[in-house]
Amino acid sequence: QVHVVESGGGLVQPGGSLRLSCAASGFFLRDYSIGWFRQAPGKEREGISCIGSSDGSTYYSGSVKGRFTISRDNAKNTAYLQMSSLKPEDTAVYYCAANLMRSRCPGPLLQYEYDYWGQGTQVTVSS
Repeated sequence: QVHVVESGGGLVQPGGSLRLSCAASGFFLRDYSIGWFRQAPGKEREGISCIGSSDGSTYYSGSVKGRFTISRDNAKNTAYLQMSSLKPEDTAVYYCAANLMRSRCPGPLLQYEYDYWGQGTQVTVSS
């Protein structure tokens, strides 16, 4: 049975850091590119970062570029999103998802391409 589980969310002050984890079971994460998405209250879900399966290529949206770092550990079947210099506008539910269609991440994420999704983890940035 396929599962994707995010963890590591929580409450953090502006300027702080968090590392989110995305643990997969029931399939091999190494075969999939991994995307991170987020949905803030009252807003549509947006794709913010992706890491390819074949070459480790990465993509970041303009809103997180330079502050967030995506990585993966295929041996642990886990992907990560290191978030630094967090801002109140980063407050959202963060989701990871696995995409078998694409082995690389050349640009903006297309949600319909993603096969498996986690349930999300809440990140709140507030003083």
